[in-house]
Amino acid sequence: MKRRHFIATATAATALPQVAFAAEFEITRTDTQWRAMLTKLQYNVMRHEATERAGSSPLDKNYADGTYICRGCDLPLYPSTTKYDSGTGWPSFYQSLPNAIGTKRDRRLIFVRTECHCRRCGSHLGHIFDDGPKPTGKRHCLNGVSLKFVAT
Repeated sequence: MKRRHFIATATAATALPQVAFAAEFEITRTDTQWRAMLTKLQYNVMRHEATERAGSSPLDKNYADGTYICRGCDLPLYPSTTKYDSGTGWPSFYQSLPNAIGTKRDRRLIFVRTECHCRRCGSHLGHIFDDGPKPTGKRHCLNGVSLKFVAT
């Protein structure tokens, strides 16, 4: 009985940060609403921080002029002028638009990473690394399924 109680308590405790995190955003939707508007891959990436397969997004090789927006709420996130070919197989940028993204520490792997998400709806975008080009030295390595491209 004590073991079952411990497992139930531990499971509930791990869910609490996600619930609190979700309540911080301007745009919120139910799980059913998210599932209805997204494909299975988009849902898993944007709502559960999964990662799309490298090289699978057509946005990785898109260098047209325009803006990359959040698939979840259409907030403009990245200008095409900050996009570059990182050679990783994921769309990469060295800087977001002002007040477009939020970040948090991601400790799911052996090392700590910086997770980035849409500041308005909380959709997971990808991770930020310190191996990018000047002027920022940052690489915003993003999942293409979390983005839409709007040409100018």
